[in-house]
Amino acid sequence: MGQDRLKVVVTRRLPEAVEKRLADLFDTTLREDDTPMTKAELIEAIRTADVLVPTVTDQIDAGMIAQAGPNMKLFANYGAGVDHIDVRTARQRGILVSYTPNVVTDDTADMAVALMLGVTRRIPEGLALMQSGQWKGWAPTALLGGRLGGRRLGIIGMGRIGTAVARRAKAFGMEIHYHNRRPVHASVAEELGATYWEDLDEMIRRADILSVNCPSTADTFHLVNARRLKLMKRTAVVVNVSRGEVIDEAALTRALRAGELAGAGLDVFEKGPESTTQLRELPNVVLLPHMGSATVEGRIEMGEKVIINIKTFADGHRPPDQVIPGML
Repeated sequence: MGQDRLKVVVTRRLPEAVEKRLADLFDTTLREDDTPMTKAELIEAIRTADVLVPTVTDQIDAGMIAQAGPNMKLFANYGAGVDHIDVRTARQRGILVSYTPNVVTDDTADMAVALMLGVTRRIPEGLALMQSGQWKGWAPTALLGGRLGGRRLGIIGMGRIGTAVARRAKAFGMEIHYHNRRPVHASVAEELGATYWEDLDEMIRRADILSVNCPSTADTFHLVNARRLKLMKRTAVVVNVSRGEVIDEAALTRALRAGELAGAGLDVFEKGPESTTQLRELPNVVLLPHMGSATVEGRIEMGEKVIINIKTFADGHRPPDQVIPGML
């Protein structure tokens, strides 16, 4: 397959440098505006292209993959998560899936810590006071928060991002606890002074801050549910930079409203923008618009990985970042 004949469709606007490189290398159709493609547009692209470059906003299910054209051979995902693509069905149809791992680890971990600080130090409340012009000067008891040092951090999912969060938290003097499918390597646990909890409930009972860093799978859907939220201390904080559906958002909202939790910091949401309405009303909740990976450096590096995956495929080789069902 000659790379000059490879038809590539990109579903969203990407950084200009990435778009230019894609256009130089392939027969590339770029998105003219930055709205997500409709289902009909996605299906048309899947029918006509050799390669689709989707993002997290593009749900690609079995029914859509069933309509793939004979030339569709690669979903070169722009992002580290692939829960929006039915990877198993794609593989059955002979369509490869690649992703962009190891690029946004540090950026996302930074954002997790930013949310911890935002909630515990009441940063949005301070900003609002300044922006409204209502601040009257320093006072010994004004806007008192709590320090991170000494708090127990419970990490759900000790993969690359969870481990990066742990390293940052250790620098703040936090105690590191984690729940994972299996314990991390002994050297990593020793470096971080991390305690492994096979029983998630037991870790949650003890956590001062709960950081959600696991992927979205059938097993992790509503992993943090109403029952588990009730196990948490009333002084505890929940932070999520992974996927919104890992937390039962309605149950979280009820717990926050009832004063059963001290606060929450969320960069991802179960139902997208429309699910933030009730949470926005709560002063102890910090909400960000899915900014975890939003750095110039990270987004360009993601694009470079997409290009490498496509070009390697065009040259007749397996993409270096191919996803297989066993990884999920």
